[in-house]
Amino acid sequence: MFRRVMIAACAVGVLAPGLLSVGACAPITSYSGFQTIDADPAKDVKVGGDTKSTVRAKLGSPSATSTFDPNVWFYMNQVKERVAFERPKVVARHVTAISFDKESEQVTAVNNYTLKDGRVIAYNEHETPTRGRELTILEQILGTVGRGSMLPNEDEGVPGTRPGDRR
Repeated sequence: MFRRVMIAACAVGVLAPGLLSVGACAPITSYSGFQTIDADPAKDVKVGGDTKSTVRAKLGSPSATSTFDPNVWFYMNQVKERVAFERPKVVARHVTAISFDKESEQVTAVNNYTLKDGRVIAYNEHETPTRGRELTILEQILGTVGRGSMLPNEDEGVPGTRPGDRR
């Protein structure tokens, strides 16, 4: 009987801290970008009815404008969650693209994009080689020894010296 109680106590002692530590890891949520407090770009902006000035009055300044066409505004936000020491994961992303007509400045299109609409871009991991040779740590530390002097310069016209500074 005593042996069973000891085995059960040891099992609870081993498993309980692990269960408590897993339950204590609540995700840390962070919000960034355009915060929809009073306005929702997808619902508040009407195609053909709003202009740049009314959109700016309703939503504020855009998060970004298009690089190639200044008549496209973007309102973006995203939500990230991080658990303990893990990398943050993007849970939600919303991008609203509002297009304007060049002459009348009226809204021509309102497009909504989410995290599902995103694409993974494969970055090129190659490095561009540079000329010259790489110095070791010892060469970097001792590289300036003997190249200058600790004594002040005798020349008055040398940059970095003050007139009348003689020691």
